[in-house]
Amino acid sequence: MTSTHLTNQRDRRILSFPAVHPCENISPTTLITSLINLSQTISNFQPQIFPTQKRNARETIRQITIISIFLNEIKDHGSIIPNSIILCFSELHFTLQKIHFLMQDCTLEGSSLLLLAKSQHVASQLRSLIRAVAITLDILPLHRVEICDEVKELVELVAKQARKGKFEVDPNDEVASKKLHYVLHQFERGTEPNLNTMHEILHYLKIKSWNDCDREIKFLENEISFLEDRNCDEREVPLLSSLIGFLSYCRAVIFEDFDENLNKLEARRSTEMITVNCLNPEDFRCPISLELMTDPVTVSTGQTYDRASIQTWLKAGNKTCPKTGENIKNTELVPNTTLKRLIQQFCSDNGISFTRFSNRNRDITRTILPGSSAAAHATQFLSWFLTRRLVFGTEQQKNKAAYEIRLLTRSSIFNRACLIEVGTVPPLLDLLATEDKTTQENAISALLKLSKYATGPENIIDHNGLKPVVYVLKNGLSLEARQIAAAIIFYLCSVKEYRKLIGENQDVIHGLVELAKEGTTCGKKNAVVAIFGLLLLPRNHQRVLEAGAVHALVSILNTLCNKEELVTETLAVLAALAENFDGANAVLEASALPLITGLLRSAPSRAAKEHCVSILLSLCVNGGVDVAGVLAKDVTLMPLLYSLLTDGTSHAAKKARFLIKVLQDFNETATSRLKALGAKKITNFGHFFAAAGGILVCTDVEVYWGLLRVVEKCRIFESCWLRVVVQEKSRSPRVVEEKRRVGVQEN
Repeated sequence: MTSTHLTNQRDRRILSFPAVHPCENISPTTLITSLINLSQTISNFQPQIFPTQKRNARETIRQITIISIFLNEIKDHGSIIPNSIILCFSELHFTLQKIHFLMQDCTLEGSSLLLLAKSQHVASQLRSLIRAVAITLDILPLHRVEICDEVKELVELVAKQARKGKFEVDPNDEVASKKLHYVLHQFERGTEPNLNTMHEILHYLKIKSWNDCDREIKFLENEISFLEDRNCDEREVPLLSSLIGFLSYCRAVIFEDFDENLNKLEARRSTEMITVNCLNPEDFRCPISLELMTDPVTVSTGQTYDRASIQTWLKAGNKTCPKTGENIKNTELVPNTTLKRLIQQFCSDNGISFTRFSNRNRDITRTILPGSSAAAHATQFLSWFLTRRLVFGTEQQKNKAAYEIRLLTRSSIFNRACLIEVGTVPPLLDLLATEDKTTQENAISALLKLSKYATGPENIIDHNGLKPVVYVLKNGLSLEARQIAAAIIFYLCSVKEYRKLIGENQDVIHGLVELAKEGTTCGKKNAVVAIFGLLLLPRNHQRVLEAGAVHALVSILNTLCNKEELVTETLAVLAALAENFDGANAVLEASALPLITGLLRSAPSRAAKEHCVSILLSLCVNGGVDVAGVLAKDVTLMPLLYSLLTDGTSHAAKKARFLIKVLQDFNETATSRLKALGAKKITNFGHFFAAAGGILVCTDVEVYWGLLRVVEKCRIFESCWLRVVVQEKSRSPRVVEEKRRVGVQEN
């Protein structure tokens, strides 16, 4: 038998034994059958697969095997079993469940270092469970059981051995455990341990490769996440963190060779958060959060939700089922293990790490401080080592160092701080010029993680890092590298002072637009988000327009309308661009008006609908009566706008209300009253970019002067004002004089 349970399929903490007593009215046959199956499962474990506790495991397996023979003998005789024996067998079943859990944990893939560190505790647990078996066998009335005398003697012998068994820590385990705790103590004191000692520990546990070491790290990280996500007792976090620090140091320093195919896996992980919502079937989404369920549970109404979502719902005082509206009779949440397995299988089939996805909402701010002093010093020693490798190592060593940094900075703010402090940014920037695709991807990915730290953007800019990052954006050796460079641009734009510098670099915007055209879904998203970051500086608007961004954005909406998150962010950028005349004109020239109104009808998210309304309103204000006329003729538009007044966000409702007024005034005032009064027909409407709600806006001085005459003579609007948008050189004294005489207010 091999190691049990993959780490991402566990739903309990290691060394926790959630056993349950058989129900009181269970039939004797069912209980005996279950006991036989359980005892045989334990007997099937092979002592040699236990990294630690081999001797104790061997003795446990031997004793449970004898008990299995005893149970089979009872079943074969088929005699009536008295109630007193049923009670004993129920207690035995409860204890065997716990032993089974413990045996699983001792052979769990990735758990060997933790179990070595806790070897005394594990031996104590095993000893107490075997003593519980002895107590059950002692009170078992064997004389009332119809079995042969030889089996009875075996049972009595097992009971005696179980009662007297020491089940102490194996001497070899004890030596290795003392070495481990000594190394952790050295890290805690700020002393770099002896590599030979660490070699001996890893060799004892048969951790022979980079992959083995990485597997142990992932297991420990999952244990910490389990503790934090379930609000469990976190007193074990310091030990777990110290062990991760030890293993991370060993992984980078001791194991020179690593599986380069992991780079491809890491690249896939970096994009899965973007695409997962488009991959999973609807039945795998939580009805509350609309996200992929990682811990599905069923309530009394029969509906299934993600545990975190339904717990939040119930804690808020709600007593009805969110989906059906029925009253929830009790708050018991039953794990839906079948659905969880289906989701796990779906993630596996689509290359999605279920564990990483389930932990994506973990509050990373918890990692600002290290989990322990030993972990902190281990990370500091490792940071110095990796920085030296980046500067002085061979090409292969530089690649591995960049990859290690990529892993270390993935989910730890403290690790990012350490690496920036020791100066990893400059050599990583230098590494971007490499001709090796894998090395470039690792270097740019490491820089992305570092750019998320508070001082990361400053370090990149201060070391002239914009140029090499833009080089990768434009000429990266892979789409993966280019899209990561776009993400770095976004984080650099998060610093207000850098937006002007970045916007003035023509290659930045052109590179982002090109990526938006030809990138993967993740690449397009990164490009769109980076463009949005640049638009936070108004003077960058014109540069973005000149680079042809609008056509690229409209193309995304046309071809990837099923990618909800990407569509929402693309609409946000178009909404920002359409706020001025040139941007609105570019949107209209791209024939995007029907597309925007269509998305207003079909977009699933409230944010997307809000952006659609913003764009339509800006097009009305900046695009002229032609736009208002087209929208006014769309009979489906008004109901959509009215629905946003109640169902949309407060911001969306405000914009929808204004757009409704604009369209109503266009129909009732701008058209009907102009015709009724017989006003002079103004033929050159191309000069206007709005006529609604008593608002007349023009960009031409002569037309502006003519409009003043029309207002004066016809009194078309009782409260009319003109908004003048003209070039400064076109503003003449004549126009200003006429404006004052008529009493029109300029805005």
